[in-house]
Amino acid sequence: MSATAGGGRIPLAALLEDFTVYLAAERGFSPNTVRAYRTDLRGLLAFAAERGVGDTDGLSLDLLRDWLWVATQAGLSKATIARRSASARSFTAWLTRTGVSPLDPAVRLRSPKPGRTLPRVINRAQMQALLDHLELRARAGGPHELRDQAIVELLYASGLRVSELVGLDVPDVDLSQLTVRVTGKGSKERVVPFGVPAQRALIAYLKRARPMLLAAPEEPSGNIAGSTAGRPAALFLATHRRRIGVRAVYRLVAGLLAEIPGNGPAGPHALRHTAATHLLDGGADLRAVQELLGHASLGTTQIYTHVSAERLRQSYQNAHPRA
Repeated sequence: MSATAGGGRIPLAALLEDFTVYLAAERGFSPNTVRAYRTDLRGLLAFAAERGVGDTDGLSLDLLRDWLWVATQAGLSKATIARRSASARSFTAWLTRTGVSPLDPAVRLRSPKPGRTLPRVINRAQMQALLDHLELRARAGGPHELRDQAIVELLYASGLRVSELVGLDVPDVDLSQLTVRVTGKGSKERVVPFGVPAQRALIAYLKRARPMLLAAPEEPSGNIAGSTAGRPAALFLATHRRRIGVRAVYRLVAGLLAEIPGNGPAGPHALRHTAATHLLDGGADLRAVQELLGHASLGTTQIYTHVSAERLRQSYQNAHPRA
């Protein structure tokens, strides 16, 4: 690839599309990660266009710094600024590596280090009360209540990301071995264990609820989540026989956690944080938790040791007479 095409310069918008293909095909990034890069860089390209820059010649360090400064003045968080900076650096490095741009303008681009906040963790008593509530609701309810119980039990038992959970197919679950095969970030597969309560909830859902959801009328497009056209069957179904989506699971968990005291986001990731922290509190090895969660770096998993240390500090201050 060169800086010109047919005698004219290549527009940045066209280069962005090539870059996102590279991220997915060669780097193996997940659709969510590719989407985040594309969103950040579309913002950069719009900012550049407002300043009359439409190709690589005007993509300078000063322009990139101005872009981040405007975002800072708009009140965006340090984490968002850091992510935008990383997206820009990856893009310009790719432009240089592929020969589109002779120099990389983002080599000296700096961004604030994102502050690391402790994730929300639900204590054991609160978690048990939540699971008991779901079990009672499932006994008295229909297929949706059985499905919801199975979703929450599996999220808490396995520490899955919500994107991993909604992507599961029926063959991915081994009920006899109590394991689930997961495709995580970067299309990396791992096998994750779960416990007997999650097994019971999944069996009830698969036997009593999923057949009813699969028997529901199709949506007009005929987009069925069953075993059609040789495709595996989606594990968790929504209405119209469709695979359940991330937003639906988020709404479910956020609604359940809304009544539980605590700071921080009240979505499915809170169950992932809770699972990891409870494992470490119970004596699990940090590297085992890293493998369970699918973290590429042990440093990412170590935040949960901070959570446990903070809980210990609070317990000490509340209980020790000389604290």
